[in-house]
Amino acid sequence: MRILLVEDEKKVASFIKKGLEEEFYSVDAAYDGKEGLRLALTEEYDLIILDIMLPVKDGFTVLQELRNEKISIPVLFLTAKDTLSDKVQGLDSGADDYLPKPFAFEELLARVRALLRRGTSEKNLTLKALDLSLDTQSHTVTRDNAIVQLTPKEYSILEYLLRNKNRVISRTMLSEHVYDYHFDSDTNVIDVYINKLRNKVDKGFDTPIIHTVRGVGYIIKDK
Repeated sequence: MRILLVEDEKKVASFIKKGLEEEFYSVDAAYDGKEGLRLALTEEYDLIILDIMLPVKDGFTVLQELRNEKISIPVLFLTAKDTLSDKVQGLDSGADDYLPKPFAFEELLARVRALLRRGTSEKNLTLKALDLSLDTQSHTVTRDNAIVQLTPKEYSILEYLLRNKNRVISRTMLSEHVYDYHFDSDTNVIDVYINKLRNKVDKGFDTPIIHTVRGVGYIIKDK
């Protein structure tokens, strides 16, 4: 799952970004409302975490412009504005949830999980291909009922491939989804991670799950 974080306090943004990435989410960070809006309009995200008191464009304006463009991405306001009227205004303006600062990171994670579940049917909480299974809630991966230990980046790549099962995914698409928008897609980092994944999910099995489409990218097949 890919998240956009719009937060002007860079220390706070760094803390949240690091914590979410440790929980297997891919996170882009923007530090003002104008840049946050640009990313939200041009990139593909599953959730936006949005401050209200932002430079250039405030969070209310960003959200209003997103909704005017018929973009229905779930939005969580994370802000120091904590009065009842602030919360009512935030929710009435089109936000899906509202969490005042200071906050417990555990609560933020719970709200993120809840918002992401709203757009995911129960049957899609577990992604499967052949005897490989990935639980998107517990972040557990198994093959032939044996636990597969993955790093957060390996997990993100595998999840994205599984969500696009039987579809060829280019290296550029992978890099854009699992890294932030500053990532240099010309490097061979994606190939390195794919090799590591293969050693963990395919090695020792007669039928490989991850396949290379030469000159294009990768595909997970379950047939």
